[in-house]
Amino acid sequence: MFITGTDTGVGKTVVSATLLCALKSNGVDAVYMKPVQTGCRRKSGHLVAPDLEFVLSVSGFLPTEQERKLMAPYRFRQACSPHLAAALERRNISLSKIMKAFAGLKSRHDFVIVEGAGGILTPLSWQYSMLDVMKSLSLPVILVARPGLGTINHTLLSLRELRRAKLNILGVVLNYSSAKTKGIIEASNKEAVERLGRVPVLAEFPFLGNLQRGACSRKIRERIQNTALKTFPDILKVLQV
Repeated sequence: MFITGTDTGVGKTVVSATLLCALKSNGVDAVYMKPVQTGCRRKSGHLVAPDLEFVLSVSGFLPTEQERKLMAPYRFRQACSPHLAAALERRNISLSKIMKAFAGLKSRHDFVIVEGAGGILTPLSWQYSMLDVMKSLSLPVILVARPGLGTINHTLLSLRELRRAKLNILGVVLNYSSAKTKGIIEASNKEAVERLGRVPVLAEFPFLGNLQRGACSRKIRERIQNTALKTFPDILKVLQV
């Protein structure tokens, strides 16, 4: 499946990591993929993809070096839009390379969770956007959105683009990225997304605290793994897991 979001920083990586844990706990041989990662740091002469390392730390998955490259085929140092990050390094992002990496992971595992960068129309170049990656892979999609004020417009516009691309939308996950509790606005937003977007809200993901990407402590890992089974039963039913 493909995990996309209404924007950057909405919680796609945490949702992806939790879903990966949920699948693995149900006996599914699942793996994570981040086709394009910006904001990488250099370590021992290699660019390290922070989202990939966070998910690996949470899930306890130890890939080979070859698999690690397939899981994050494009890595850029500058923390910005992929099209700018690629231009700054005088590189091009190829859809065929992403497709080849995905095929490599799919041949080794039963299930691949692919996480996009930014939102649906985040540009990879002047010709391609993240939506083109989604269309090329043709995977069912989960849209991650914020629960608070402003999310109705962002979510409905995102759903419209996904439908225009004729992609299979599994549903929406509302992610609480702050400690604010659910109030009348959040409850109304959930109803509006479901009724106006004609899509189920598969889960309301709780705030898990300050999740540091650099070093995933055992406490964070246990919190996410414990949340997986409680939060995503509807998604697992949709996937027939």
